Amino acid sequence: MNEISFRLAGAGEDDDLTALVELYDRAARWMQASGIDQWKPGEKDEAHFRRRQKDGEVWLAEAAGRTVGAFELWWRDEPAWGPQPPEAGYVHRLMVDRRHAPAGTGRVLLAQAERRIAGAGRTWCRLDCVSSNPRLRTYYEGAGYTVVGEQPSKEGSGGSRYAVTLLEKRLGA
Repeated sequence: MNEISFRLAGAGEDDDLTALVELYDRAARWMQASGIDQWKPGEKDEAHFRRRQKDGEVWLAEAAGRTVGAFELWWRDEPAWGPQPPEAGYVHRLMVDRRHAPAGTGRVLLAQAERRIAGAGRTWCRLDCVSSNPRLRTYYEGAGYTVVGEQPSKEGSGGSRYAVTLLEKRLGA
């Protein structure tokens, strides 16, 4: 397997923003082709990822000179989890370029997020997935995450509402 390296997406760097939009759109097209009603091509633009860089962290994964994945790391997520003490990091938009990513890249991305969260002194890695996507829930459970609840009416961009499954993993120990 190619060595995967990680770096923070550069604040305001157009190349990184373009790569993130392309990753998102490719993942959204794959979901649609696989019958998964979740992401839509064109739904996240450069402005979205620029905001995520300001409010949290956006990480790029690279292998063999190519961007092969990315994820957003948030330090709070009230829309899904409500007010919480500062004990967790929240992973969003885990994206893998299925054309070029080595097998297992998704798990490598999760492990990087978990290391970063633990390095910030937090105990939990949390994420949510659309309740209508049981394949993704199974994937996260296979990576050691436990379902801890449901948020029946999370508000998304543009005011849309949808149900999400809440999952978490204790880090360390």
